[in-house]
Amino acid sequence: MKKRWLWYVMGVLIMIPIGLVIAANTERVGIKPEVEAKAVVLMDLNTGRILFSQNGDVPLPPASMSKLMTELIILDKIKDGTHSWDEMVRISEYASNVGGVRLSLNEGEELTVRELFQSMALYSANDAAVALAEHFAGSEGDFVRQMNLKAKELQLSNQTCFVNASGLENGDKGSDRKLDLRGETRMTAADTAKLAAHLINSHPDILNTSSKTQMKLKGRDLYLSTTNWMLPSLAGPYSYEGTDGLKTGYTENAGYCFTGTAEKGGSRLIAVVLGTKSKEARFVETRKLFDYGFSKTLTLKERLNDWFHERVPSAAFSSLNWIDKLF
Repeated sequence: MKKRWLWYVMGVLIMIPIGLVIAANTERVGIKPEVEAKAVVLMDLNTGRILFSQNGDVPLPPASMSKLMTELIILDKIKDGTHSWDEMVRISEYASNVGGVRLSLNEGEELTVRELFQSMALYSANDAAVALAEHFAGSEGDFVRQMNLKAKELQLSNQTCFVNASGLENGDKGSDRKLDLRGETRMTAADTAKLAAHLINSHPDILNTSSKTQMKLKGRDLYLSTTNWMLPSLAGPYSYEGTDGLKTGYTENAGYCFTGTAEKGGSRLIAVVLGTKSKEARFVETRKLFDYGFSKTLTLKERLNDWFHERVPSAAFSSLNWIDKLF
């Protein structure tokens, strides 16, 4: 009798989440999320398909998300053996005077390529980006020309254009750079997603860097924290399971921006959010996109597994095979 009662309780516990998952996704599938941002794009990385777009082809200031192209060029050159992670980079007067988010690097100071790259990727340091650009191309201007050539190679639209390595805009402190390039950096959300997809596919190790929550600069006793509040390891209110990248951005003109990526059940999504009104909003809107995307790409079994993992202690979950018995 007790055993029969136990199975009854277990059956109820199983059916409740199944009902919730089915109901939730019946409501969501085919219904686009309401996203408050200047532009957004959601891409299924596995297929390259755009699952959702709102002003996705409108050129907008991307702020530091343009550093995704800076990262790509540096990683390409390290991969082909032109440069190495352990090379020492001597900071120029030019790089030391870059404004915005920075490490306050001093002229003549030396750091490794790895330290500068991680500072740029995690902390979005502008002076680190410029120092790397000079080291890898001789000058920031020559590096930017490589960025635009790479954009053409990747067949990004002609709406996307880079004018510096950092994402700073004219009028930002320290942005008065003599690069012989006019205008402002502009990217579309669709191009940003395409660039992020290429970056991840070509250099999957970038996710090892972008998923870090903190790094230490040797010799400085300085710890730098990530600007990506969606990382699960932060265990904060904006954390999202499966998130492991990729790049935030902010300027007054651009607003708050985020290119995020998350993986669940073998399905990886890229979400680009341009121009929200607060730091928090860019992650709230990205969550909406991820929820919508995974409701379309994951199977019912995978969604049930995800539901239980979020609500049942891992030790208890691993000892139960309810879901496997259902499928």
